[in-house]
Amino acid sequence: MDVRDNRAAAALGSRYAFNSVALTATTSGTAADIRPDARAHAATAAAPYSLVADYAELFKARVSTMVLITSAAGFYLGSLRSGISPFNLGAVKALIGITAVTCGSSALNQVLERKTDRLMHRTQARPVAAGRISLAHGLLIGFLATFSGSLYLARACNPLTGTLTLLTCVGYVAIYTPLKQVSPINTFIGAFPGALPPLIGWTAARGMIEWPAVALFAILFLWQFPHFMAIGWMYRGDYARAGIRLTATQPDQRYAARSSAVQAVFYAVLMIAAAVWPFALGVAGRGYVIAAVLLSLGYLWFAVRFARAAFRAAAQDDFSDLRDRDEAAPSALQSARHLLRASVIYLPLLLAAMMLDARGRLLF
Repeated sequence: MDVRDNRAAAALGSRYAFNSVALTATTSGTAADIRPDARAHAATAAAPYSLVADYAELFKARVSTMVLITSAAGFYLGSLRSGISPFNLGAVKALIGITAVTCGSSALNQVLERKTDRLMHRTQARPVAAGRISLAHGLLIGFLATFSGSLYLARACNPLTGTLTLLTCVGYVAIYTPLKQVSPINTFIGAFPGALPPLIGWTAARGMIEWPAVALFAILFLWQFPHFMAIGWMYRGDYARAGIRLTATQPDQRYAARSSAVQAVFYAVLMIAAAVWPFALGVAGRGYVIAAVLLSLGYLWFAVRFARAAFRAAAQDDFSDLRDRDEAAPSALQSARHLLRASVIYLPLLLAAMMLDARGRLLF
């Protein structure tokens, strides 16, 4: 009985000591830095990694999927403009080449950002940052996929498509990625390569740049700003820790909130005109223009909600210090999350409406 009592007392004492240490860590001045690291480390330790999963992360599978969707939309609409079925072998060849270059660009991006990725909780488990894929491995795959994909597109489709795809990679990897450490202008510069996929899809089908392709480019270009203002606001603490210069990570937090809000609304307003442009060019019919206006007004509504919450946070000075920005202004954070969700729903629906009401042959 005494032995059991002693063991129970020892266990109770150990539990009390552990809880005391945990409470001390939680209430200390570095609590905001400790908790995310612990969560990220636990998630990293618990995740079952494999080479297939690491490649999917290296190639940014979700982002690459969105690139393929927009490229396919451009090819589809370009084929209809030519009076041919979009369901042909050329579409398969174009998507293969675009997939290769997109995956290669993502790999090279992660190689360049491996050090900053280690500083951010949301990216520190990426395969290059975590050391599961070596620097040489990432570079080899990135360059091989990029150049082979570009050459394949130039041969299988046309030289213009191969060149534009290679320039997209150069703009994304060699210009936009390093610029993230220099100036918030990187968001504007990065929007150019980010908007090229539907134009590339169009040139793969038509072999030339035309006004409908420019309209598709404009839609993607403008769509990115509310999307990235939301992402920047949601993860501004992470980006600030890594030294990434975004509108949301500006030292003057009130200015950062107001500027993020203004840009989100400004580009969402321009988005309405850009979404209607394909109708004016004869790419799609009246059904599309009605859907485009309604969808764009919905996108604008979510941008306005985010703007109101961000301005409210700025007026109330609802911020903590730089390290704790992830926890600051919960209302604006929630509105940013809603805007991000709306953006990834809006774009596929807009393109689907355009494709369904496109002028030309629909099927074989």
